[in-house]
Formats: sequence, C-alpha cells, structure tokens
Amino acid sequence: MKTLAGLFSALALALVVVGIAAWIWTHPAAIPQDRVPLTGMVDRIVVEKSARRMMVFRDDVLLQTYRVALGFSPLGDKERQGDGRTPEGVYKIDRRNDASAYHLSLGLDYPHPADRQRAATGGYDPGGDIMIHGQPNALPDEVALRGDWTAGCIAITNAEMRELFAAVAIGTLVEIRP
Repeated sequence: MKTLAGLFSALALALVVVGIAAWIWTHPAAIPQDRVPLTGMVDRIVVEKSARRMMVFRDDVLLQTYRVALGFSPLGDKERQGDGRTPEGVYKIDRRNDASAYHLSLGLDYPHPADRQRAATGGYDPGGDIMIHGQPNALPDEVALRGDWTAGCIAITNAEMRELFAAVAIGTLVEIRP
C-alpha cells in the first residue's frame, strides 16, 4: 500500500511540475525573422516598465525594441532588498558578466548614494545586483519565462541578450521609467 501511495504521490508531483512548466514556458524564444538585427554600439537604453518595453538608441536614433520581464512586483520604484521591484531612474552599465547565473548580464549602478541613504535612515537594505539579463541558465536556449519573474532585474530572451551584450559598453546610460 505504501508503494502505491508513493507512486501516486510521484505521479501527482509530476503532473504539477508539467502544469507549472506549461504555464511558465512560452513559445520558442528566437528573434523574429523579419526583425533587423542590432549592429554597432548603443549609447542609451530606455526601459518603460508599464509597457514592458526596452528601447536602445544610438545618437537619439531608435535601433531596437525588446519586450521585457521585470521584478515580480513591478509597480513602483525599488525601495529595499526583496521587494521584487525594478528601480526607476537613470543608471549606468557598470559591469558585464558572461558567466552569470542568467544568460549574460549587464549590471546597473543601483543603488545610488541617495538610495543607500534612504535605506540607512529607514534601517533596511536597499538591495542591489540589478541587471539586464537573459533567461536562467538552467533553461534551454529556446525557452523564455512568462510574466514578471525576476527579483528586480530586466530580462529578455537569450538570443536578444546576446545581441544586446555585444552592443553595450561599460558606461552606457540606462533610463528606467515607470
């Protein structure tokens, strides 16, 4: 009887995992064939949180637009570690990581001194490690998570991240709007 109960539990767990995977995974995450690939370097990135859109520019010319996933609680500006919000404001890319836990990453210089001061006054941690990155490395390249799932970062598909990573240098401006 215990063997049958264990088998039933394993089957139930497998069904739950398959259901969650079906909910999380989207269609293949390739760059659409009709889209012109990004070439050359960019000098500014603008993220519009409410539109789930990231636009990249060179000399004020729009070069590319990406659909993004944000922190799991995307409304409002980031205040503290663990709030699931993506910060708002103007930042710079301050690091590039090709060995990230996510497929490539571009780090933002969050928190700023004002964020640190606010957190110190409030007695909490402002958080940090805000990145633009691809999907978790554990996922196949052709899979993208649905919805807002990061801890406060900005996520795109792996193919898009490879394209962006090649075009962004340290010091690139990133404006994150509500």
